[in-house]
Order: sequence, then structure tokens, then C-alpha cells
Amino acid sequence: MSPDSVHTALYARHRAVMPDWLATYYRAPIELTHGEGRHVQDAEGRRYLDFFGGILTTMTAHALPEVTRAVAAQAGRVLHSSTLYLSRTAVELAERVARLSGIPDARVFFTSSGTEATDTALLLATAHRRSNQVLALRNSYHGRSFSAVGVTGNSAWSPTSLSPLQTYYVHGGVRTRGPFAHLTDAEFTAACVADLEDVLGQTAGPVAALIAEPVQGVGGFTSPPDGLLAAFRRVLDRHGILWISDEVQTGWGRTGDHFWGWQAHAQAGPPDLLTFAKGLGNGLSIGGVVARAEVMNCLTAGSISTFGGSPVTTAGALANLTYLLEHDLQGNARRVGGLLLTRLRAVAAGSPLVREVRGRGLMIALELVRPGTGEPWGAAATEVLEAAREGGLLLGKGGREGNVLRIAPPLTLTVAEAEQGAAILAAALDRAGRRLDEEAVR
Repeated sequence: MSPDSVHTALYARHRAVMPDWLATYYRAPIELTHGEGRHVQDAEGRRYLDFFGGILTTMTAHALPEVTRAVAAQAGRVLHSSTLYLSRTAVELAERVARLSGIPDARVFFTSSGTEATDTALLLATAHRRSNQVLALRNSYHGRSFSAVGVTGNSAWSPTSLSPLQTYYVHGGVRTRGPFAHLTDAEFTAACVADLEDVLGQTAGPVAALIAEPVQGVGGFTSPPDGLLAAFRRVLDRHGILWISDEVQTGWGRTGDHFWGWQAHAQAGPPDLLTFAKGLGNGLSIGGVVARAEVMNCLTAGSISTFGGSPVTTAGALANLTYLLEHDLQGNARRVGGLLLTRLRAVAAGSPLVREVRGRGLMIALELVRPGTGEPWGAAATEVLEAAREGGLLLGKGGREGNVLRIAPPLTLTVAEAEQGAAILAAALDRAGRRLDEEAVR
């Protein structure tokens, strides 16, 4: 089989057995077969600079030797045991996560994914408060399961309106669009707090929790002004409502300024519950919930997890977390991310497709619109994604209209790689713009 037909043949097999709704990137989807550092290689031998890390999951580096060795060593001893047995690596990892969380008297429950972490947090909050009413932010995304979809305020990722929860959506997740976009940060915060108060006046009885991403991931890396969630917390506390911080994409120092996204709103102290996943395992399937003991221990029935906190995933996650802390990758995200953000803003200034460049650390977005308008243009993002891949750069995409390019490389990204990625993206914007112009003429 010729190299050019490898992906075509595999995609045909994929389509024959996988669901139609299972999204893939690119008109001709690719298989990634190798990775090292910040680069990956596909099945046809093409090499790419990876600016998306498997959806913010390859947090430190591809094939990080420390993680690879830890996984191999543990796999050679025992692969699986379940939570019915003690696990030294799970206990050690839980101890470290509890300390890092900032939550007092913290307890940790490991899951296999961020979606399952959301489910667990919602179960704990609703059981503790004896209410199925939940607050969530507009434009939010918290996972693909039935309950997670029930608190997802993004229509592009909400396949059903059915839910076990009564969810109320409040303003605050998107700063530069919507009815409050024209306000100052202080006025924006006040308006969102007033909206929250108004919504709470319409609920039937107690509300269990507010679940919020400090930076909305799938929503397009949008975020409120610093301090908004602290202002929300003051309202929540008056009503006894719990705060769940969804740190699946913002945790572990990715935003540079803070180790957790909630710390940009730290005036209110830590959340009651914190969910995590993705980057901790550097590609291994691990997630979890941190909560105050009072909340975590509120369940009256016993439970276990077959795969949550397995020996292999916790061994790999421990090695990954150790590497991240010892090499100050949060600091690298702040320094290199700041440089990359500056470069991309300079690139955007020359492109009529870009409405806004936003982000913190190594969590950056470019919002694309039809030139001369503020109209979201998903086709432009698709075209730039294709052009960037052709140039050797892998990006992500998001936003309700699919018009936002998401940039979230491994946190070991070097200055040279940031410069290279910015240059490829500049060329991709130019190439995509010309293609879109040509299509408009036809």
C-alpha cells in the first residue's frame, strides 16, 4: 500500500464501525503513530509541531522518559487491582493532589476521565445538598455523559435536552460577546452577579452547586474578569450553595499565572469541589475530584471504582506531576506563553480574519470572523486548521460556532518552538484567507 493511501484506508474502516457523530479533524483525517517532546509523526511519515496535545492532555511532553519508565516498571509488577485493594501509588498521588488543591481537609477520588469526574462532583453536590438544581455558565462544556451534558451550556455539544438535573444558566463565561460585553470589568462583574441573584430568585427550593470552568475550554478559551467567581462565591455562600471548579483543562499550571484556574478568583478562597483530568496523566486515562471531607463523605451507600486510580495510571501520573513541579513548567507556561501570545497578537494584526487573540499561559485562542464584521466564521477556522497542518502544525478548534482556534501545547514548549509555531500559523492564516477569497469569487 502506498504511503498516501494509508490514512484513506484506515478512515474507510473507521467510518464502517465508528459512530457518525464521532468527530475527527481534517478533511482527510490522520493517524498519529509516534511522538517525542512537542512533536508527533503520522502514519504517512509527516512530522508536526503539536500545539494541541491530544486536547490539552499531553501536558509535559510526548514520550517523556520519566513517565514511560514509571509506567513500564509498574506494568511489570501488576497492571490492575481496583479500589477494593490498597494502592501505594494511588495514596501517594492523592496525598500530593490534596495538598496542591488548596482545599482544607481534602479527600480525593480518582476516575478514568474528566467526564466521570464531572459526574462524581455532581453526585456529591446534589447528595450533600439534597437538591438536583444546579447552576452552570452559558457557553460551558463539562463532558459527554448524560449528567455532564445536562450542565453544558453550549448547544454545539448538547445532543439532548433530557437531563436528571434542573440546570439554570447564568452569564459570566464570555467577556467580549453578549449583552454585557460593552461594560467595564467592574460593571461586567456587577451585572453577572445581579443576573445570578435574579436566577436564584426563580429557583424552586435549594440549589446544590454552581459548576464553572475558570477558562471555558471547548467554548473557545473564554474567561470572565479575574474575581468574578469570587463575587459569585459571596452570593453562593449566603445560600449554602457549593462551588465546583472544573479544572480539567485549566489545572496543573497551564494558565501560567496560577496552578489552578480558581486562583484568579482567590479572594473567595478555594472551591468546595475541584475536578481534574487530562494533563495529570500526560495521556494516561485519569481524572478525579477533590472535595472537603464533609462533602466527599456525604454518600450513604458504598461505592468502588474498577479503573479509577489504577496502579499504572497513578504511577505514571506521579512521575508526570513530579517532573512538572521539579522543572517549574508553570513558570515556563507563563514565560513562553507570554511570548507566544505577543507574537500571535502581532500576527493577528495583519489578518482580517482574526477578531480577538486571548488567553493565559499556554492556553491561547484566536477567534475568527468574516472580515469587516463580528460574525463568527467556522469555515475560516476549518480552513486555517487545514492550512496549519499542511505547514506542519497541529491546532485545536472550539467555540459554539466552531470559529475559534485553540492553542495548548505541552508545557515544555521552547521559545524556538513558539516562534516556529507562530510563523506557521501566520502563513496558514494568509493561505486560508486566499482560499476563502477564491471560493467566494466562484
